[in-house]
Amino acid sequence: MSSVILLNKPFQVLCQFQSQDDRATLKDFLPNHPGYYPAGRLDYDSEGLLLLTNDGAIQHYISDPKHKQPKTYWAQVEGIPASADLAQLESGLQLKDGLTKPAKCRAMEVPAQLWERTPPIRERQNIPTQWLEITLTEGKNRQVRRMTAAIGHPTLRLIRSAIGPWSLGDMTPGEHVEKDIDIPSLPPSKPRKKTRISRNRATKRPNKH
Repeated sequence: MSSVILLNKPFQVLCQFQSQDDRATLKDFLPNHPGYYPAGRLDYDSEGLLLLTNDGAIQHYISDPKHKQPKTYWAQVEGIPASADLAQLESGLQLKDGLTKPAKCRAMEVPAQLWERTPPIRERQNIPTQWLEITLTEGKNRQVRRMTAAIGHPTLRLIRSAIGPWSLGDMTPGEHVEKDIDIPSLPPSKPRKKTRISRNRATKRPNKH
């Protein structure tokens, strides 16, 4: 039986077990789980749900974009986006690395289980903020931040709340839970096509001395 670890990754923690400087890593929160590796990543300055597993097939299934595991984020943005702005996020935006796929987006109240961040975000006087819930089925680099910046509402704080069927629940920053996964329940992988390679037999000629 394989298992998956759900970790609420705190702010400013590297999504790896080793660091060449003094920055915090996953080892600070999971010191007794050798053989587990992140299935996907979460930026240093982002918080929330990170999945780790000790099984390569599960890691591939969770992180591979072709399986379209939806990822849900809570983004606190600067200003109050109009409905037209949210429509742009949903229909797709042209970023430097291509057009984003359609997403789900809605304005939301402050998350009920929200925790204090250390350090807190930098808020500007007389400029309100708004929380958005954004669900993606792709994983471009720093995608949510670039999408909200493209509509003129930079992301101030970003929390991933769910990946596929897994969610943060009531976990606090640094807390984790471990759950078993039955490998046969995963969709079977397609067999690789065998490629025939024709080889011409070389005729050996006797050496002439």
